[in-house]
Amino acid sequence: MYQWDFAPVAANWPLLAQGLLNTLKVTGVALVVGLALGLLFALMRLSRHRGLSWPAGFVIEVFRTTPPLVQLFWFFFALPLIAGIAMTPYIAACVTFSIQSAAFFAEVFRGGIQSIERGQWEAARAIGMTEAQAMKRIVLPQAVKRMIPAFMERAIELMKTTTLVATISYADLLFAANEISQKTFRPLETFTVAALMYFVVITAFSLLARRFERRLAISGEATVH
Repeated sequence: MYQWDFAPVAANWPLLAQGLLNTLKVTGVALVVGLALGLLFALMRLSRHRGLSWPAGFVIEVFRTTPPLVQLFWFFFALPLIAGIAMTPYIAACVTFSIQSAAFFAEVFRGGIQSIERGQWEAARAIGMTEAQAMKRIVLPQAVKRMIPAFMERAIELMKTTTLVATISYADLLFAANEISQKTFRPLETFTVAALMYFVVITAFSLLARRFERRLAISGEATVH
């Protein structure tokens, strides 16, 4: 019978805590930058000018259809060779997941904007608003409210995807767990604790997403997935 012993893992809790913090740092940066870029890509793709819509569509499709691990390796290993730009594991992880998140957020933004009834655009024009003013003051506030659950779901998926950064030696939670398991020879206990840490954080995000879903359901707003 296997004798479980979590004492060696507990003795290394600062390493796990730092790993979790590093995971949250990459996730947070990717979310903030991804949201900003995602809105920009969505507006470009909705543009009537092909010089804006085609490049945005190309970037969105590339980053939505290629594996994130390949993207991560490309930014970390290939980009320095091609462009001579030095990439630390943290920078490579942030760049990769920011652009990948932007590609997914762009489609969420696009769906949310297109879900707003055409009559609202016409009403805005009737009172003298430009298209940009209508987008800023009328369309986006309503669209964002509908998109909140989809944003929360993407945030959850993003945090799980960031486990790939361990492959380029970024000290995230999975990397820290692997280091501890090799040092203590307790892989079962170490990865069990790591899994529980992911479970607690992601469950908190999930509960928050469901709370938003219920609020939107009560207010009668549709959600965009």
